[in-house]
Amino acid sequence: MTLNLTPEQIEALFSRPGGGYAFARWGRPIAPIVFGVEEETLKTVKGALEAVVTLAGHQMAETDPELGANLMFFFFREWDELLEVPDLGRLIPDLDPLVGRLKAADASQYRAFRFDDQGAIQAGFVFLRMKGELARMPAETLALTQAVQVMLMWGEGAFADRSPLAVLPETGATILRPEIAGVIAAAYDRMMPVAADDASHALRLFARLQAPPPDTPVQ
Repeated sequence: MTLNLTPEQIEALFSRPGGGYAFARWGRPIAPIVFGVEEETLKTVKGALEAVVTLAGHQMAETDPELGANLMFFFFREWDELLEVPDLGRLIPDLDPLVGRLKAADASQYRAFRFDDQGAIQAGFVFLRMKGELARMPAETLALTQAVQVMLMWGEGAFADRSPLAVLPETGATILRPEIAGVIAAAYDRMMPVAADDASHALRLFARLQAPPPDTPVQ
């Protein structure tokens, strides 16, 4: 496992299906809330998020002054359950047809973001249908995977062929792949923009990846 991503590989992490480049990171402290899980799983999700936020050099908060909670995780069994959540339709536009599309696709997860005037992530919504492979995944692995995927607005195909996580052969521990950890840390460099739509941004991330990697893996 190395940090040797090429500029083209970094660009691919933020490429849109129809072409073009789109990147965004959080512009405010993250105030999460988790629905549909037991207390132990709640601690696991928040612990994974704290680990990735610390890696990024970002901040968490108990509440967001404008939104209360600005990152919401929903765990459920069937997509139709979302239609019964009070006021969710006010947060997610066109919720009914979206649920229909997700059911038709037999989707297991969906993420949505809101952005502020600078293009930074203002709020995030994570929907996880706990059936099949997702339900069989260890809680720690699931939580870390989701924490990684909400820290940045990744391209839809960023992790289609390869998980952002890896297993250490020596111990069997699951960790965040060092090259992905490096991209997250570089993206939150205070000299980097909160949002970008030009692929030259990937070159700037690449330049920051040439610095020594973090000493401690996120796990």
